[in-house]
Amino acid sequence: MESWIAPLAAGRPEVAWDLFIARYRRLIFAAIRHYTQDPDDVMDVFAQACEALRADELRRLRRYAEQPDHRAKFSTWLVTVVRHLTIDWFRQRDGRRRLSAVAEGLPALRRSIFEHVFLEQHSHVAAYELIRSTEAPTLSFRQFLSELRATYQTALTGRGGIMLRELGGPPPVLPPENEPASADAVDASEHREQIERALESLSAEDRVAVELYVVDELPAADVARILGLANPKAVYNRVYRALDALRARLELAGVRREDA
Repeated sequence: MESWIAPLAAGRPEVAWDLFIARYRRLIFAAIRHYTQDPDDVMDVFAQACEALRADELRRLRRYAEQPDHRAKFSTWLVTVVRHLTIDWFRQRDGRRRLSAVAEGLPALRRSIFEHVFLEQHSHVAAYELIRSTEAPTLSFRQFLSELRATYQTALTGRGGIMLRELGGPPPVLPPENEPASADAVDASEHREQIERALESLSAEDRVAVELYVVDELPAADVARILGLANPKAVYNRVYRALDALRARLELAGVRREDA
């Protein structure tokens, strides 16, 4: 059992907090540094994360402790919570101002794509339909995918790229030049959204492992350290089991390997 749980259950939140932060301070910093290396930002996010975790006499920690059946190890749950708190911190601090600054130098169509996908959080297909219905009625889906991919390339370059990827989702994959991109391309984009929904079906521990190792391409040793797993082999085993579960779920949804 986690050392901080007993004093928390006994109504001693300050003691519980001291035990918790002594044990998990380094993990919290590691989770934050995945998104920013700026020392000032790291410390500000750390302070905000601690404030959120301490709020209402450790309400978040209490809620985890009171669960009768934990789907994820505490370290994995904590990484997930810190990840969301970090993203929320950047959104609250920078809001549309910083994100809009990324779009200022883009051509008009890409600026619209950026606003729909990154600012308004629409799916790629929804963004295409909105743009076609308002400002570019003759825009083909192939042209949209090409512009969408170029928008991602601009947005994900340099500082803040990881954070923008969190906001915009996975970048699109263009079909070959000789392949028609009408209904089939729309289906392909919808398949990618089904993949995102399948990822949501994983346990918190499995999803974080897959995102860190497969999506963010962190070394298995680093993932093991962040998640508190025994060694890189434990990461491989967890990730590959999760990927097998994803494939089975996607096949049931009608998404074949070649569609993904």
